[in-house]
Amino acid sequence: MTKLNQIIAVEKGVKSKSLQDITAAHHKVQKPALLAGISRTYQPKDEEGEQLPPESTRVQVKAEEALREMSASLTRLFDVTATKDWANCSARADVTVDGRTVVREVPVSYLLFLEKQLTDLHTFVKKLPVLDASESWSLDPSTDWWKTDPVRTIRTKKVPRNHVKAEATDKHPAQVDVYYEDVPIGYWTTVKFSGALPARRVNELLERVEKLQHAVKFAREEANGAEVTDQRVGDAVFGYLFG
Repeated sequence: MTKLNQIIAVEKGVKSKSLQDITAAHHKVQKPALLAGISRTYQPKDEEGEQLPPESTRVQVKAEEALREMSASLTRLFDVTATKDWANCSARADVTVDGRTVVREVPVSYLLFLEKQLTDLHTFVKKLPVLDASESWSLDPSTDWWKTDPVRTIRTKKVPRNHVKAEATDKHPAQVDVYYEDVPIGYWTTVKFSGALPARRVNELLERVEKLQHAVKFAREEANGAEVTDQRVGDAVFGYLFG
């Protein structure tokens, strides 16, 4: 029997050919000259008149024939699509990760949905903020934030000082330079907080998403291996439309 993955494999080609056939049929019936024919003969008024050969043009396109050709092409497309859609209703598989079944009896359409969502989720997780590796972090239970150990730093203030380069004399004033000295006046105690995640946690999440992605793809392939019953919808549709 035919399998679902075989139907999926040929569906694109059938769609492409049907589109080409429909376009060709549409163009043919839109050209009045191709649908028109004529036959005429000439008879002079008297025996001495000029003799002219008969003229004729054959009908090159028949609309009814174009309908038959288009119907034949579309019938194949309708049958292939129906076979796929009918099979998708029954083709199912389990999503299993490391021996654990995460979701049971998942239909193909939902597996495709899961694949797309997991791709978006992978992008999101990959860009999660990570704690600065240059700091040492611990989880604060009272706030549920990450925090660093307290770091104590000195606060200083610039205080002017005088440096006497030359003492005053009875002829010259003293030569004095003013400079500033940093004098400790207090202490800062700093604790940094962060809502980011440890790199280990982000890597674990990425690994889980990737494992589930692989499991979903495997389940889809398994579901697509289900045997299908060929559907014959096209004959019924076009038998009604153009019969």
